[in-house]
Amino acid sequence: MFSFFKKKPPAEPAPPTATPVPPSVPAPLPAAAVAEVAAPLAARSTWLDKLKAGLRKTGSSIATVFTGTQIDDALYEELEAALLMADAGTAATAHLLADLKHRVKDTKTTDPAAVKGLLADSLTALLGPLQRPLVIGAHKPTVIMVAGVNGAGKTTSIGKLTRHLADSGASVLLAAADTFRAAAREQLGVWADRNTVEIISQDGGDPAAVSFDAVSAGKARGRDVVLVDTAGRLPTQLHLMEELKKIKRVVQKADATAPHEVLLVIDGNTGQNALAQVKAFDEALGLTGLVVTKLDGTAKGGVLAAIALWAAERGKALHGAPTVPVYFIGVGEKLEDLETFNAREFAQALLS
Repeated sequence: MFSFFKKKPPAEPAPPTATPVPPSVPAPLPAAAVAEVAAPLAARSTWLDKLKAGLRKTGSSIATVFTGTQIDDALYEELEAALLMADAGTAATAHLLADLKHRVKDTKTTDPAAVKGLLADSLTALLGPLQRPLVIGAHKPTVIMVAGVNGAGKTTSIGKLTRHLADSGASVLLAAADTFRAAAREQLGVWADRNTVEIISQDGGDPAAVSFDAVSAGKARGRDVVLVDTAGRLPTQLHLMEELKKIKRVVQKADATAPHEVLLVIDGNTGQNALAQVKAFDEALGLTGLVVTKLDGTAKGGVLAAIALWAAERGKALHGAPTVPVYFIGVGEKLEDLETFNAREFAQALLS
């Protein structure tokens, strides 16, 4: 079962019979919104075919490494070059090669073709901690702040996520806090109309003020989720990064526990630059999750291995801090092209 999101489980089992909810207690999420939302198997299969097609260039390059007759230094050297070309980076490539050699030794594998399966296991193990469902329901509203550089697909991803949440019964309020880009408010407005959800926006308004108004409105109107679309920017634009920090601070004035999620949308085509973006935005905001877009034919995909290794090292440096999961990955512009991340599926697609 693949969940788009799930509600945080209650501390105690629910009573056997339904009881009225006191007026002072916020009404619970609709039943459809608190359940794990499963994508139909046929739809998931179609999406996986798109993912494999999107990563085929990388997969075919890696697959040729295992067409020889023996497992030797030449095979590992070719594999190292293929992983580097796939944007895995030097650190993640070294990690995967070392782990793979241990697996080959432990299993006494002698067939080069079988090494590909062991590599899939190694990659799945590395990516595994990135696989985690987006949780809503622990707070009402759940405030999700979304950042990303221009062109990464941030606003489109917000629109798709809105549809997933709304279709599952959660009430969503959008905040058009991307006042830096002229067409951003109009673009988000189109998604709001398409998904039949409300949007908070201002003509030339201050992004932090828009965010504050949206969180306040979400609380007053009893919305389940408030999605805040922030301005696209580069980590090198320090004044804009400071604006993001301001948005976060102001949101906390509207709700001391918010934002509950800080997501970064990254373009899968940007390779190691995507890792640099993750590091910079995490330092500024403290990221809680990622959305990886545009894995649709030109992206190499290996950067997720680099991100997974960075996330593991980050956790150690911060003494066991939660990892930064990849909640969703996208393979195109259509609504159904955004799906939950699954480590095994991605590893198999990357190596297919």
